[in-house]
Amino acid sequence: MRTLPIVIAGAVALCAAAPAENLQPTDVARAKQYLEKTRDEVIALTEGLSEAQWKFNPGADRWSIAEIVEHIVLTQELILGPIRKQLASAPAPADVGDYREVDKIIVTKLPDRSKKFQAPEMLKPTGTWTESAALDRLRKDTAGLIEYLQATPDLRQHSVPAPPIEAVSGGQYKTMDGYEWLLGAAAHTERHSKQILEVKTDQHFPAQ
Repeated sequence: MRTLPIVIAGAVALCAAAPAENLQPTDVARAKQYLEKTRDEVIALTEGLSEAQWKFNPGADRWSIAEIVEHIVLTQELILGPIRKQLASAPAPADVGDYREVDKIIVTKLPDRSKKFQAPEMLKPTGTWTESAALDRLRKDTAGLIEYLQATPDLRQHSVPAPPIEAVSGGQYKTMDGYEWLLGAAAHTERHSKQILEVKTDQHFPAQ
């Protein structure tokens, strides 16, 4: 199984060209809607779960719904914390490629579960969070991502190495700008919403 580390690598590599201007209102609206939509999908998929359903483990090398939601939250908090801090002082993207193409790859290929990746150690869940605690953090973190989006008009002007885009683009792109990290947060949540659905449709998933 290939590894998809989310940690920031130190290597300088190819990236997509960014526009000279700040984010457009349409870009902000698009990312906000995507973040809200994917948050709501997780909440809807976990509504009314029993403790047995929340913690049901479908088998070796697979996660329970509890673990999946925890992983989503840990990834959001990585973006809100270390990645956001690095972006604040990161250089502008190199004048290579098409940043819109990177956006497209993020929203189409990152949610695709036909290719499986192993989470880095720092993002591996413990499975010990309660449903209410996990969903509260999900709501809070999504609100934080949206606030960051709306308060940072120069998100396109800073980029850092991004193993996720390198993995799903086959190495064509190796960095993401700040806006793309927020699209990536939503796409990552969408990816794992699909994983929650896989668990819920497992033949051994508890009826109640």
